[in-house]
Amino acid sequence: MACNTSITAILKGCDNNMGGVKNVYLSPSEFVSGVTVSAGTVTSITMSGAVNFVQYEFNKNAANYVEAGTISLENGSTYFATTLNMMIPRREVAKRNSIMLIAAGQRPLKIIIEDQNGLFWYMGYANSANLTAVGEGSGAAKADGSKYSLTFLAEEPDMMYEIDPTIITAIIS
Repeated sequence: MACNTSITAILKGCDNNMGGVKNVYLSPSEFVSGVTVSAGTVTSITMSGAVNFVQYEFNKNAANYVEAGTISLENGSTYFATTLNMMIPRREVAKRNSIMLIAAGQRPLKIIIEDQNGLFWYMGYANSANLTAVGEGSGAAKADGSKYSLTFLAEEPDMMYEIDPTIITAIIS
């Protein structure tokens, strides 16, 4: 981006603003064959074959993401690290096997995050995302439950792109 472009205003909105993640959808990067971005919004995602994004479900209030910019004035570099954390309830073999598929070989992933405001965000546009940590187990008390904690990281040259919601149903299984 040229350094002589004008900036734009940011105005305070009157809409309700809720935090939290509502849904998360994953796809191996090799199944995303094309993405079109216009003015910071993903307007189309093309999948190869009959493969779509799959949902990773979690309990209410058990997922969040943080997008942090790293800006080096000395080097003139900027990148954004997006970290997605989610807690998957109840340990069982089907979930374990699914996690092993995305962990194998540090598989590059594309991730769609739906926030509680109904907005969809594309994580891993340029460089993909990776599963970087898996943890948890069983709690000591019955109310603690058993669970998996997953952490995903994408380091990108730009902040996440918003996705046009009209394209979502065509790419979700």
